[in-house]
Amino acid sequence: MQLTTKHFGEVEYEARDIIVFEESLPGFTDTRFILLADNPEDLFHWLQSTEDGELAFVLMDVKQVKPDYAPKIDPEALESIEGGALVYYNVAVVPEDLQEMRVNLKAPIIINKARRLGKQVIAENEEYGVRHYIFQEIQKLPDSIGIGG
Repeated sequence: MQLTTKHFGEVEYEARDIIVFEESLPGFTDTRFILLADNPEDLFHWLQSTEDGELAFVLMDVKQVKPDYAPKIDPEALESIEGGALVYYNVAVVPEDLQEMRVNLKAPIIINKARRLGKQVIAENEEYGVRHYIFQEIQKLPDSIGIGG
């Protein structure tokens, strides 16, 4: 299948690449996405809607930067996507001024890659906010992620 996207031009994908968000993401109606990354180990990924080429979210593997990130999630919230290893991502905002880069630690996006299911949930941790400024933490990483330091 082929999709015309705002950020990547033409993207080829297979039906097996689609991740279904049965409840959609809060504030949106799209339920079918693909995960785009040059390398699965990358810090940043894109969650691209297959229903709207204009809709994509920057996701970040926060645990690469904050190894202590441990969202407490109500087990009932994960029932619909259980049945395999779950991968946690956080929505990132990457403005022109990279020092203002932030991630949403409060509402991780959790994906069961084996079952191709995803869901955004709310962490019970009071210390996690929706705007965690993360640029300083990223700068401590090796320069290989392309942010500079």
